[in-house]
Order: sequence, then C-alpha cells, then structure tokens
Amino acid sequence: MTTLVAVRKAGSITIAADSLTTFGDLRLSADFDKSYEKIVRHGDTFIGLCGSAAHQLVFESLLKEGKGIDLSGKTAIFETLRKLHPVLKEQHFLNPKEDEEDPYESTQITALVANPRGIFGVYSMREVFEYTRFWAIGSGREFALGAMQVLYGRLKTSEAIARAGIECGATFDKNSALPMTIHTFAEIGA
Repeated sequence: MTTLVAVRKAGSITIAADSLTTFGDLRLSADFDKSYEKIVRHGDTFIGLCGSAAHQLVFESLLKEGKGIDLSGKTAIFETLRKLHPVLKEQHFLNPKEDEEDPYESTQITALVANPRGIFGVYSMREVFEYTRFWAIGSGREFALGAMQVLYGRLKTSEAIARAGIECGATFDKNSALPMTIHTFAEIGA
C-alpha cells in the first residue's frame, strides 16, 4: 500500500507520500520506478492516492479532461466524486463491489486531498472528511498518525511534521519506503 500524510500548521499545508509500490510480496522501489510519485496535481489541489496503482492513471486521465471537477471543499469533493462514479464504471471499468452489505457502490478509492482551503480525506463510499490538523492514509497510517500526534506541538512547520510521519511509516510499514515526495503551500485565510 503506502503512507500518505497531510498536515496544516502555522499558515501552511503539506502533503507527502512514500514512494514504494508493491505487488503482493514484490516491491518496486523508487530506484526501479520512473513514475513513483503518488500525488497528482490539479490546479492548486494535490491528490494523494493509495490502493491500486491503476487509480493514479485513471485520476490523471479524469483530471486532464477536467470537466466538472471541483475539489475546493468538502461538499464540492463529494459532488465531484458522485458525478465521477458513473464515469469510473462506464469508461474506466471500475468494479464497484466490495461487500454485499455495503450501503452504496464503492469507488474503491482512498485519497487525501490538500489545497489552500484545507485537507480532506476521501473514502470508498464517497465519504469526505475535513481535518483540522493532520491525517494519514494507507498501510503505514497508524505509524504516521502516532508520529505526527507526538510531534505536532513540538515542531514548528507542517513540512517538518509531514516528513516525520512519512519517515515513521517508511521505517515500520513493510509496504512503504523512502524517498518521499512532499508539497507545501500557503493556506488561504491563515
């Protein structure tokens, strides 16, 4: 899987990701992967995707088309995902089934979205959460969350906290590794 983090602090927002891709027990490190970046950019928004490696190519394709994509806030992200769901099924052949008991069809996507307006978590049933300080997703999330919780009050910048989260995920999660990619920008209204 991966370790992805997003942090807000002192008027800035940072999103960061590890660089390892895994296929079962096979590891594809950044040394062998020309495209190890797990964060996609759309205007002033960065989207960190975890799960299937196909998600990144699908999202790059969708973002290139750009029609009806609004990632400016929680409601806008939800509406964009709702509108994209039939496109994911019909044009990209998404398999929307997870569990028969699920209340909705799944997008199969877990992502962090960061832009100057905030940081948002996106989950497979099109749930969208806005985070006040930081969050992490992927298989290394517990390690990253622990590191960022301990260091949030001690470190001065969002970038330093995000780096610590990714480093901790890469140290302890077997499906995460360095180098990391990191993007930092100013928060609106801070």
